[in-house]
Amino acid sequence: MKPLPAVAAPLLLFLSVTACQKQPAAPADTARPRDVAGQTTGLGGNDAAPSRIDASAVWSGSTEACRSDAPPGGGDCVVEAMRGAGATPAAIAAAQRLAAQGDPGYVSAWDDASGVGVATLEFPLRANTNQGTWLVDASGRTIDVDADALDGSARAEPALKAFLDTHPDVVPFAPAQAAGTAPLPDGGVRLLYATPLRSCHACADAGTLTLGYDFDTQRRYLGRQVVEVR
Repeated sequence: MKPLPAVAAPLLLFLSVTACQKQPAAPADTARPRDVAGQTTGLGGNDAAPSRIDASAVWSGSTEACRSDAPPGGGDCVVEAMRGAGATPAAIAAAQRLAAQGDPGYVSAWDDASGVGVATLEFPLRANTNQGTWLVDASGRTIDVDADALDGSARAEPALKAFLDTHPDVVPFAPAQAAGTAPLPDGGVRLLYATPLRSCHACADAGTLTLGYDFDTQRRYLGRQVVEVR
């Protein structure tokens, strides 16, 4: 065999090295558009996302069929009634959230109180106390003004503790009612809600508990305070 010409050896070496190099990766797939509905209502691909409540969550319609002995849709009758009536995705998401808590209902009205959202809740299947309220802060967090009104931190407040010592059988009877607002330092606001205290449903009020729900200047929720009991 004849030896390779002098110029052939470098050429073969170059071709060998080039063949061993990795080819450039294919361009990445174009990013999918974000699910805006999922971000704002909790619907869409992420089932764990919370439902953001706003004016679009309001619904008004009939749930009379849900009072029958065999309601259509069973425990989800209110949700199904809303779906059949063409309720918005946000309204259905709010109703699904209430149903998951074992308290079928829906958002029946929306208001604004000093920059804080106020959602009125309707519970059509309850025997009593058919309304409630969620406060909605700037981040979409919801605060139920009827939840745990006499929790441990509230009971530790001296004024409330003294009242309960003399009225040990009283409990809050929802729904709490809006009782005004008060300014907080640095532009914050406190929303006041008052709840009657009774020892039974038909009993006269033994007193009234007023709680303050505090929000900062950006209307993010800060916490709850006992303001007054009398």
